[in-house]
Amino acid sequence: MAKTAFLFPGQGAQAVGMGQVLAEADGGVRELIQEADRVLGFSLGSLMFEGPADKLNLTENTQPALVTTALAACHLLMERSKLRPDYVAGHSLGEYAAISVAGGFSFADAVRLVRLRGQAMQEAVPVGVGGMAAMLNMSQEDVEAVCRDAAQESGQVCVPANFNTSAQIVISGHQEAVNRAVALAKERGAKRCVPLAVSAPFHSPLMEPAAKRMDEALKETGIKDLNIPLIANVTASEVTDGNEVRRLLVEQITGAVRWEASIHQLLTLGVDLFVEVGTGRVLSGMMKRIDRKARVVTINAPEDIDKLEGI
Repeated sequence: MAKTAFLFPGQGAQAVGMGQVLAEADGGVRELIQEADRVLGFSLGSLMFEGPADKLNLTENTQPALVTTALAACHLLMERSKLRPDYVAGHSLGEYAAISVAGGFSFADAVRLVRLRGQAMQEAVPVGVGGMAAMLNMSQEDVEAVCRDAAQESGQVCVPANFNTSAQIVISGHQEAVNRAVALAKERGAKRCVPLAVSAPFHSPLMEPAAKRMDEALKETGIKDLNIPLIANVTASEVTDGNEVRRLLVEQITGAVRWEASIHQLLTLGVDLFVEVGTGRVLSGMMKRIDRKARVVTINAPEDIDKLEGI
């Protein structure tokens, strides 16, 4: 029997205006955004709808904005259609939205936790000390080799951080070491390596201070056993046990996001329809690179739900 997976995007999908058409279409969405405002103590909704972009792009604001928009879109989707997920997955930050949909914690807890997560990640490493780069059309083995060699040469941290697709692997670590890895890749024939405009070296060992803070916060919050299996970033495997979900969320702060492997696992489990819920089409684009035959629907606006008719 065909199955459905809901996918939730991570950082990089944000844009001024996010969530506005959802709020204009539904009172329940407006109530969710107002709840986020209360939880955070400032008007997240105004920042999402009106910007400014530089403030929205601060990771402590970006993270709750993306989770709020994703959960608002999911609310509308489940209110206006009969579609329900058999599995959930989220790219990095998106795991928090996925876990909330699966019953692990409340909307309010999700928003509060990712606000803290953004603050903790930004404070873990001073701005300018760390960096990230996208290595395009390089094999996993070649990327791992340049990271290893750059780390050895510099005595600093440089690791693969996001295995997004076979043609896109992101690396992270000290800026000097990342720069050296990019140089080594070009020396070895890489056609394109793109430095990323990020404020911290996410998914690297440099994020250990943030992992410790999130471990404490997640213990205090608690996570219920999930009623929908999550495909976890760091293992690309199913998990429903609340304690294990908490452990993997902490590990995810410093560990690599195994997104391509997660999608392959969902395909193996019989998923026939992938629904990207939230803002942007980043994950839908990745899906087409991972499996061109996969059925993918993106839910960013009320009219997108009409695409589900007949599916």
